[in-house]
Amino acid sequence: QGLEQHCPKMCQTYSSMFPKDCDHDDCANMWTNGGYSTDITVHQRFVFKVPEGMPLETAGPLCCAGVTTYSPLARHIKGKENMTVGVVGFGGLGMMAVKIAKAMGAKVTVFGRSEAKKAEATALGADFAVMTDEAVIGSLGRTFDCILDTVAVHYEINGIISTLKAYTGVLVLIGAIPQPYPVAGFPMIFNGTRVEGSLIGGCTLTQEMLDFCHAHKIAPETEIIHAKDAEAALHKLHDSSAGAKRFVIRSETLKEM
Repeated sequence: QGLEQHCPKMCQTYSSMFPKDCDHDDCANMWTNGGYSTDITVHQRFVFKVPEGMPLETAGPLCCAGVTTYSPLARHIKGKENMTVGVVGFGGLGMMAVKIAKAMGAKVTVFGRSEAKKAEATALGADFAVMTDEAVIGSLGRTFDCILDTVAVHYEINGIISTLKAYTGVLVLIGAIPQPYPVAGFPMIFNGTRVEGSLIGGCTLTQEMLDFCHAHKIAPETEIIHAKDAEAALHKLHDSSAGAKRFVIRSETLKEM
């Protein structure tokens, strides 16, 4: 079905223990290390062709943030006219969501907690709304066909839900938080709201995403770093000082650690 990412026995590229009885018992109980591996062997089904001319530092983040945002947009937006998309948060996922949704022809609005990232969002052709402003949220009632929730911190979600179109609008959760959202039942009932989760994309969709991004000249904002600078980069991501930038480790520097 092209939904390899939902296989209950999947072995992830990073931090998965290789299972027994899968033809390679010499690898059983060993952890996968993804791009940190000195060598890696995978079935051809899970190998993707990087479009000619696309830098590897672009392809790598696209296979993460790119397909994570492309997948729900392909389901709900691609190939349809006059679609409206909301994007909650404007970090690495949010920026990719805006670029891809715009390339699909949608009208896009970014929701932020403040106007700190308004200039960046509008530079990409998106509108901007402060989601803590009740008047602004009220003016957007039943506006959106699809909203991608990319944030990984708790916030008041009921206002965002009210901006979805009745019955046809869908809120897609891709930025998971550990604690449950307190969702008000009556607004969900009266708006006929739909909420779904989305996890990266299957193999066919991942290749489709790479080709789409190459054709539309879509790329993440990246910075190539030495492996020794990875911890500092993580701190920047944690305190939000990195913005929407994706840090890419130059693999050969791992040997210098």
